[in-house]
Amino acid sequence: MATGNAAKIIPNQPAQSPISLFLMTNTFETGGSERQFSVLAQNLKPEQFQLHLGCIRRAGPFADQFGPVPEFRLGGSLFGWKSLRTRLHLRQHLRRSRVQVAHSFDFYTNLTLIPAARWARVPVVIGSHRQIGDLLTPAQFRIQAAAFRWCDAVVCNSRAAAERLAANGLSPEKLVVIGNALPAEAFLPAIPVLPRRAGMLRVGMVARMNARYKNHSGFLRIAARIHQRFPDVEFVLAGDGPLRAEIEAEAQNLGIGSRVLFLGDRRDVSAVLASMDVSVLTSDSEGLSNVILETMAAGVPVVAYDVGGNRELVNADRGAIVPAGNEVEFAAAVARLLEQQGLRQMLAHNARAFAEEKFSLKRIQSAYEEFYQSLLAGKSSRNAAG
Repeated sequence: MATGNAAKIIPNQPAQSPISLFLMTNTFETGGSERQFSVLAQNLKPEQFQLHLGCIRRAGPFADQFGPVPEFRLGGSLFGWKSLRTRLHLRQHLRRSRVQVAHSFDFYTNLTLIPAARWARVPVVIGSHRQIGDLLTPAQFRIQAAAFRWCDAVVCNSRAAAERLAANGLSPEKLVVIGNALPAEAFLPAIPVLPRRAGMLRVGMVARMNARYKNHSGFLRIAARIHQRFPDVEFVLAGDGPLRAEIEAEAQNLGIGSRVLFLGDRRDVSAVLASMDVSVLTSDSEGLSNVILETMAAGVPVVAYDVGGNRELVNADRGAIVPAGNEVEFAAAVARLLEQQGLRQMLAHNARAFAEEKFSLKRIQSAYEEFYQSLLAGKSSRNAAG
């Protein structure tokens, strides 16, 4: 199993002509996979890659950044007649574009692009596993693992995700770990969206309100514990979704409704983080958390549960990592940070340096570029030898 941002990548001389590269995302919503797709698609060197994009649905706030990206809709089923016709249409599109490397970014595009690319005889086919897999049903996990066996490689954004696939029988030789990219603006100072006030401390979380595994309920219970000890602390929730009304009602029922600020869906995450003294993540499942990385880049200390790839980012020198589900310990870790400004500053400094060293856009972009080039060169060499 290749680990690190560009492990097992063989440096190549620049290709004589740009590689025809096809990247495919499910949608252009604000989820982690979609954001990483957008960052990569906007920053690959045009002199090295002739970029083609595709999606299943052209929906979400990032769609405007790319213009009329071709849609390949599944018709509500991965296995219906319409989805089969979609894959055949996608195969034709790949052949017309003479795609040399095809890379899918999430579960639905894995099951759409991988077979279509194989039928189109695309030389290099790459899948993605950007979560641990516990959010998939057993049947979904099995069918995705079967599709991965058709790939030349599978990109995982955390070692935890790669180890889960290896433990379920996928060849470690196919697995490459490349982390999430942080654009340069994530490290720039931002004007707080909530004005800072002397003596006012804030604890917040950035997470969409569309899935229970994000565990907003746990955040609110922890906030209620902290409120008993620090009655003047404000709690901030940035994000929106179908669960928002339920989460607002929970805050009221816990007696902290007046202390919780709901900011809704925000694109200015840096400005939101600049409003916080402590950022937390209470998710029950994570691959490699964009929010934790953005928090580190913004210079805000983070507390998170020990799930998925969180341990690969957070340790005692860069924040606080808490056993999954232990709300008492989680509240105590936040309280320590609220009490000790010096500790907050030290952890935030260490975390920012770590994020800049390991997850800068330049580093991750280079890892992907070398990865694509080396896979294609290796395939070409094997074909020539054959």
